[in-house]
Amino acid sequence: MEPMGDVHAPSTLDPAALGFMCGLEIHQQLATGKLHSRMPSELYEFGMSDVPPNWTISKRRLRASQGESGGVDVAARFEQRRNRSFVYIQSPNSGLIEMDEAPPLAHDEEAVEVVLTISAMMDAKPVPAMQAMRKTVVDGSNTSGFQRTTLASTNGTIQTPSGDVGIAVICLEEDSARKLESSKTPAGEVVTYTLDRLGVPLVEIATEPDIVSPEHAKETALALGTLLRDTRRVRRGLGSIRQDLNVSLACGDRVEIKGCQDLEWIPKIIRLEMARQLHMYRLANELREESGLPLLPSDRRKTERPVENRVALATQSKIPLEMHDVSSILSACDSTRVIEALQMGEKSLCVPLPGFSGKLGTKDKDSEGAQLPRLGRELASAAKLAGVAGIFHSDELPAYGIGQEQVDSIVRELSLSDTDAFAICIAPRWQAELALESVVSRARMAYHRIPQEVRNVVIRKGQPEDGTTTAMRPLPGGARMYPETDVPVLEIPSQRWDEICGRLPLSSLQRAERIDPYDISENQKQSILNNELDDFLVEGVEGDLKIPAKAWASALLEFGASNIRALEVAIHLRENGVMTREGVSPLVAQAQSEDTEHLLEWMASEASSRGFTPAADGEVEIAVDEVLKEREEFIRERGQAAIGPLMGVVMGKLGGSADGKVVSKVLREKISEILD
Repeated sequence: MEPMGDVHAPSTLDPAALGFMCGLEIHQQLATGKLHSRMPSELYEFGMSDVPPNWTISKRRLRASQGESGGVDVAARFEQRRNRSFVYIQSPNSGLIEMDEAPPLAHDEEAVEVVLTISAMMDAKPVPAMQAMRKTVVDGSNTSGFQRTTLASTNGTIQTPSGDVGIAVICLEEDSARKLESSKTPAGEVVTYTLDRLGVPLVEIATEPDIVSPEHAKETALALGTLLRDTRRVRRGLGSIRQDLNVSLACGDRVEIKGCQDLEWIPKIIRLEMARQLHMYRLANELREESGLPLLPSDRRKTERPVENRVALATQSKIPLEMHDVSSILSACDSTRVIEALQMGEKSLCVPLPGFSGKLGTKDKDSEGAQLPRLGRELASAAKLAGVAGIFHSDELPAYGIGQEQVDSIVRELSLSDTDAFAICIAPRWQAELALESVVSRARMAYHRIPQEVRNVVIRKGQPEDGTTTAMRPLPGGARMYPETDVPVLEIPSQRWDEICGRLPLSSLQRAERIDPYDISENQKQSILNNELDDFLVEGVEGDLKIPAKAWASALLEFGASNIRALEVAIHLRENGVMTREGVSPLVAQAQSEDTEHLLEWMASEASSRGFTPAADGEVEIAVDEVLKEREEFIRERGQAAIGPLMGVVMGKLGGSADGKVVSKVLREKISEILD
């Protein structure tokens, strides 16, 4: 049965009817030191213009190599052909290991502890021994040409409102270097990375394809994120967690989508991918029907390899790789960008696409404002993998300064019929050739199901543009994995696993229930939980000092937990009338000791000598009376609303030495007397 659904309205597509399958991959940075170098995981937020001149800079090229199986990974082979070189900036937290000039150290024990804790929280089964593996990566993001990944556990479960989702694997791996910029040169592309992030531990969690809908994918990502935060041992903030989606329809194939940072966008991104796969399946059968070739079955499991091989041979003959230099034709166009590129020595190469006229599409939008899937965009994505800005194709011309006269000249030059299309790439010759080779390869794929590949969400100003994606690289194969012999195997004895299972962290629900009886507002409660301050709250309220919950919650939210023992003592003294509010901040900042008794004695002495002791009640009443006498008209005009403005006046008169609660009480009572 042919798959049903309107690609113009992705939100109406039925996942179950289309054979929808989806899994998630979560990559979360751990709040520990680096995985194999014992360097701190400090990240430096800077751009190219901010790099200190004394930081070491080095240059390299990387190449794909054979794995243990003797094969070269397809993704690595393609990356090598992009003719890129790499510049690495050494931050203070990167050394010889990050530069791949010294062997890695054993796994960071704290990072191992965290990943095993996460495994236990999802009831996963630990491996008996953790063996680091090398995963070939030659896009420059790893100086070594590979990423170290270690399997920690398998067969776990995460609960969601729409049903349980299986956890296939949980791994511990290194984060990659952070890209700063990319620039084109006549010799190829130069990509600059900083090494501050390289080697930061990541937990990688891959689910089973148990997700039943786009909305369920969002639920699953939220549940996983919540569980990870419950450990209180993962990094927070922008870029600390990344969600990748694995999506397929029965009529399509598995595609990995990266760059899904915002959970709210996940359902839309998935539905647009569903629409894309459905559109490309229908286009493939349209092309096959016009060429007299066997149609694709609606379920990829029914694909017959001999038939697909025959179609592949037919399309290779129908769509030859023929490149034509049309630079002279385009030299007469009105496009400033084209003319400037040609003047810089770049070439305008063109390939014919027989039978594709009207099949490439234009920039139309669906009912929700996202770009509709179209083959022209897929061809452009394929070209961009070679590092070019994009392509021009005949379905969207004349446009962009390329007129009908140039289009007609190209049609004659290539001897095209009315049913044929063409694609143009303007770049250095080597790069234009690689880009158009990718275009022709992708055009031939249009006769088949969508290719298995890694795609990236299109981002504009830090947010998804409309939820659409673009090709990033081919989907890696098994050839890229092989054992890391420089890192010793780490055995996980059953005793260690039992100890971890016996001290699992509290869940979010348990933490909320623990502080629910406290006399604090709902806003305070949520802020305390969101800022992971509940352990400190409990310790202060139920510890030796017995600090009132509301006062302690307010102090934690105002000052944080950077000098927690000194803050406990300061709030205790303030609540007991020994020290004013104004004394809290300077004395906490200057406190050196962690001993409670010593801090009590020191702070009380400092408060007394520095004028941070509260004024006597009699002094407060005198000051309030003086202020009220001066502002009686203001009080009658504002009523009890005058308390706020007058608080500051009274506190100023007392030199900040009064207890704010006492001042407020006295003001309220005396203003009531005036108003009565």
